[in-house]
Formats: sequence, C-alpha cells, structure tokens
Amino acid sequence: MLDIKFLRQNVDLVRRKMRERGQEIDLDTFTGLDATRRDILQEVEALRNERNQASREIGEKKKLKDDASSIIARMAEVSSRIRELEESLKKAEEDIDTMIMTIPNIPHESVAWGTSSEDNPVVREWGQKPCFDFAPRPHWDIGESLNILDFARGAKITGARFTLYRGAGATLERALINFMLDLHTAEHGYTEVLTPFMVNKESMTGTGQPKFADDLFKIDKLDYYLIPTAEVPVTNIHRDEILSEKDLPAYYVAYSPCFRSEAGSYGKDTRGLIRQHQFNKVELVKFTTPETSYDELEKLTGNAEEVLKRLNIHFRTVSLCTADMGFSSAKTYDVEVWLPGQDAYREISSCSNYENFQARRASIRFRRESTGRVEFVHTLNGSGLAAGRTLVAVLENYQQADGSVVVPEVLRPYMKGIDRILPPG
Repeated sequence: MLDIKFLRQNVDLVRRKMRERGQEIDLDTFTGLDATRRDILQEVEALRNERNQASREIGEKKKLKDDASSIIARMAEVSSRIRELEESLKKAEEDIDTMIMTIPNIPHESVAWGTSSEDNPVVREWGQKPCFDFAPRPHWDIGESLNILDFARGAKITGARFTLYRGAGATLERALINFMLDLHTAEHGYTEVLTPFMVNKESMTGTGQPKFADDLFKIDKLDYYLIPTAEVPVTNIHRDEILSEKDLPAYYVAYSPCFRSEAGSYGKDTRGLIRQHQFNKVELVKFTTPETSYDELEKLTGNAEEVLKRLNIHFRTVSLCTADMGFSSAKTYDVEVWLPGQDAYREISSCSNYENFQARRASIRFRRESTGRVEFVHTLNGSGLAAGRTLVAVLENYQQADGSVVVPEVLRPYMKGIDRILPPG
C-alpha cells in the first residue's frame, strides 16, 4: 500500500498517476476522511488537556477542602465525550485503511504511458521464429494425437479447464519444473523453498489484495485460500520481520501448483493449457534494499529469460504500460514466448518490482548497518517459468512433420534419456 504521509502530501500527483493507469480513484473521499480524523484528534487532544488541567484543580481544591463537584461533573461529560470520539476515530482510521488498501501502486517514472497492452513497448527479442515445411499445429492437437494430454478426462474428473497429463506429457512437465529449479538454484543463486499451497487472509493481504480477489478459490470451512501463485506464501516468509541489511538481497525460488478461477476470462483460451484453473509454476521472489531493486529487476527478468534461451525457444520481452500493469506493481516486464501453432506471442512470465508496496502491507523491513535505521524492503517476483505454458511452447516449437515432438537437449537428462515423443502405435 502507499505511504499515508506521501498520499496526504501528494493527492494531486497520485490522482494523476491513477488516471495514467486508467483508473479513477475517489481521493476526495480520502481527503474528507483524513480531515475528519484530524478534527477528531484535535478535539480529543483538547479534551485530554482539559481533563489533565481539571485533575490538578480538583487536587488543589481537595487540599483546600473546597467544593470540586462542578469540575468533577464536567469531567464526567468530558470523559464520556472522549470515549465517543475515540470510537469515531477508530471508525475513521478503519475507513482510511480500507480505502488505502484499494489504491494501486504508483508506476515508476520509466513506465510508458498507454491505454492497453497494444501500447507495451518491446524491450528486446531473442532467437528466431522456427520455420516449418508443414502447417504447425496448436498444442492441444499435438498433445491429444500423442496421447500425452487428455482434456476430456480432465474435465470428467473435475470440470472445464482441468487437464490430465499422461505418460511423456507428465514426465515432460516434471522435467521442466526440475530443470528450472536446478538452473535457478545452481546458477542464479536462489534458495529453494517448498511452501504451503494454502494461505490465510493475512498472507493474501500482505501481497496486495485485491490483486487476485476475483480469481481466488477460498476454502470456507478453514478460512484459507488456495494460492494463485507461490508469490503469496514466499513473500510472506518474512512478514512482520526486520531483516539485516547484510542478508539482502535475498533470493527464493519455489515450485507450486497455482489455482485461479479465471474470473472475467469467459470465452478466452477455452482450448488447451493456456488458461487453466490449476497449473504448475516455478516462482522467483527477491527481497532487496530500495537502491538496488531496479538492478535486481533486470537480473530477475534475465533469469526468467534464460530458461527459454536454454530451451532455444524464440521470445520477446515487453515493458507493460501504465494501463496494463498489475495492482501492486511499480514496473513489470512480460516475457512473451512465440507459439507457432497459434501464430502468436503469449505471456509466459511477468517480472515485477513492487518497491515497498507489498512490504508496507506485510511489514517486511530491514535495519541499515550504518545507521541502525529501520526501512521497508523492496519486493520483486516473476515466473521462472509457468510450467504448463512452457510445455505448450516446447510442443509447438519442437513439433515435427511426422507428428512427433523433439525433446530439447537440456531436458533429456530429466526425461530418462528420451529425445523424441512419438505418436502411439
């Protein structure tokens, strides 16, 4: 969330930045609530001063055996009024906190203005689109013909947008996950963690609700939530903690299944693995000092890109414009992989710097070694990568004319030496 002091002093700036995001935030309500809070505080302070002065007067009168009944009666009224005002103050502060929680982060100055994803500038491209001497097929046709993806049985077991992987399909997804984890831990310096796949409300709030509010699966009986991404539990590892500056930056990588209701996506990507209710992902999370966070964002994005480089799959990286950014982000890069079977680029990783937006909500701080001063960390995260979408990219980019799929060389040690997935029969 935003710093309330910053918001008070920069209401017009925040209003303009929200409009750049394509959002109208009712900041007049905030200023009204804040003014009410300030007026209540002033009255409470005045009454407390009056009560303190009266206590001294009552003491003096008792020493002199004078009548203090009128002052005592007045103090009863004052105490009653203070209790009323304290209730009003509590309500005003709760209303302010609730409103601040709904205000998105402010885009970094380097973020391009735009009104939709069409305005996202391309930062770089890597590799070449593959050339085929046949019409490339989409992954759902490839997966079914190889008998490694079973969409019908996935739907039978649970419902729409659930998939059953079988045989080499299941092995390939596991191979991708293990390859990513090994790459990020052995070469990129991340510490692997395996977190709970359910979290409490405080953990969801700490990472930026209402960012995923419409997409959550809630377990009502337990008042827990299935995680929409490992970003949630990993970021909350250090909730309500003060870290040492010498321990920063801290890098974590986690595999997890992710669960999303895909609210608002009716009719989109109804076929295949692109938009599932349950999918696997390897997540990268960083905790940094403020002055290093944007350098760390570049490194994190490069770590995600390296997965596709090792797989030798063409991609491009775009910087999200103001209107396309997520709720908590100050700056986001999307890595978009080329899918020849769909003749389109599709997002496979979003890498974001949240600055202190999440840390303020989750109270994640660090202590400066030179001054002892306590400050909020900056948090970053990105997919490294979404496993299901990476499997899609492998199937579509490595498909062959005979219906088989060549296994990328870096995955073969994880595939029991299998170098090609062949059609059955």
